Amino acid sequence: AKLKSFAAKIIQLLKEWTETFPYDFQDEKSMKELQEIAHRITQCDEENGTVKKIISQMTQNLLMALSARSQYQEIREKFRQPVTDKGTILKTKPQSTQKDILSVCCDPLILAQQLTYIELERVSNIYPEDLMQIVSHMDSLDNHKCRGDVTKTYNLEAYDNWFNCLSMLVATEICRIVKKKQRTRMVEFFIDVARECFNIGNFNSMMAII
Repeated sequence: AKLKSFAAKIIQLLKEWTETFPYDFQDEKSMKELQEIAHRITQCDEENGTVKKIISQMTQNLLMALSARSQYQEIREKFRQPVTDKGTILKTKPQSTQKDILSVCCDPLILAQQLTYIELERVSNIYPEDLMQIVSHMDSLDNHKCRGDVTKTYNLEAYDNWFNCLSMLVATEICRIVKKKQRTRMVEFFIDVARECFNIGNFNSMMAII
């Protein structure tokens, strides 16, 4: 009876651990240790197999979470690769083929909504380990210790980069226009987009535009 009670607590601990900090189990050694612990726990309840089912579901969810984050990391790595000079590309392109943002989307509300979708996608991929990574880094600086074992996830960095990209997009779209009236129109358009972002509650995009 004591073993079953203890096993239930261990299962709860492992379940919360794997759901909140899945990156702790991404290397082969930690995954092997998890499997060994799981095997010992299942021996406490060999009669009805309830524990085995819970452990199996927990492991499956962990592998799915690690796979999803790995795919997201691979996609983001492609965007982190150095890009050729955009200014040179714009100069070589004929003026007629260069589209401004108004020709793509002239409705401030729709653009604000699309920016919000991007914001939510970036935020949804920020996990507790990203925040713990910052805390660990600060501790290593304070204690003058090397923390080479900390896994860098780049999720917060990607969110920060998106803010800078949006700011540069707004500046580029305004500054590339030569005529004052058209430039004024573009400034007013982005003011309207920022206002719509405010109304939606997307304050990050609003501040990037400002």
